[in-house]
Amino acid sequence: MKIIIRTQGTLAIYEQIVDQLKNAIITGELKAGEALPSIRSLAGELEVSVITTKRAYEELEKEKLIRSVPGKGFYVCEYNKDYLKEKQYIILERRMAEVLADCRKAGMSKRDVLDLVETLFESP
Repeated sequence: MKIIIRTQGTLAIYEQIVDQLKNAIITGELKAGEALPSIRSLAGELEVSVITTKRAYEELEKEKLIRSVPGKGFYVCEYNKDYLKEKQYIILERRMAEVLADCRKAGMSKRDVLDLVETLFESP
C-alpha cells in the first residue's frame, strides 16, 4: 500500500496516515492479521518524524484497528467493516460541512457547488 502525504492539505500528517490506513482496511487492501511497516520504517518511507507515525499508530490502536505485538510489530485487527464505514461517513460529513460553509462564505450558489463536485468527482 502506498501512503501519500499532502503538505498543502488541511489535515495533519498523522491524520492523513490514519485516514489512508483506515481506508485500506475498509477496502480490504489491508487484511486482518497483516503486518504493518514498523514505525521507523514508515517514517523513513514517508520522510516524516517517527513521532508522527507513532501517533498515527497509537490512534489506530485506540480504535482497535491495529494491535501491537511486543518485539514483533503492528498487525491489522479483526474488524467490523460496517462500523468502520459508518465512522468514515461521519468524518466525511463533518469535513463536507466545513467545505460547504466556506463555499457559502465565498458566495457560491448550490448549482456552483454541485458543478464543482461533479467536475472534481470525474477527474482522476
